[in-house]
Amino acid sequence: MAELKTKETENCVIEFIEQVESPKKREDAYLLLDVFQEATGYPAKMWGPSIIGFGSYHYIYASGHEGDAPLVGYSPRKAKISLYFATGDDQREELLKGFGKYTSGKGCIYINKVADIDLDVLKALINQSVTFLQETYPDNP
Repeated sequence: MAELKTKETENCVIEFIEQVESPKKREDAYLLLDVFQEATGYPAKMWGPSIIGFGSYHYIYASGHEGDAPLVGYSPRKAKISLYFATGDDQREELLKGFGKYTSGKGCIYINKVADIDLDVLKALINQSVTFLQETYPDNP
């Protein structure tokens, strides 16, 4: 089985944020750091080279594939900021109705800047994702 690329590392979150080229995106990355830490109660950890994750869970799919992933996270990428929440949660779509300006992919929500979104809805999305994953994978710490 292929080894997972996105694993928790010992890399420094602040050093990573400081390397973000755009001053505005760097400012947004720090704001998101505060929001995610406050909402989850977990410290920020680097996952792979570019994802800032909070908490973790161990998953096992019906196929037998298993691994560890952050409960929630984000990445201030060059084009957009990627927000990582649980997939498969029906309540996510309802919350996104009041979120603001975003696009979405399979497992990510993409925003251009924090000013485009409602921070209270972001906190609700974070909390819902954490709750959903902890209920779906209850054997995690």
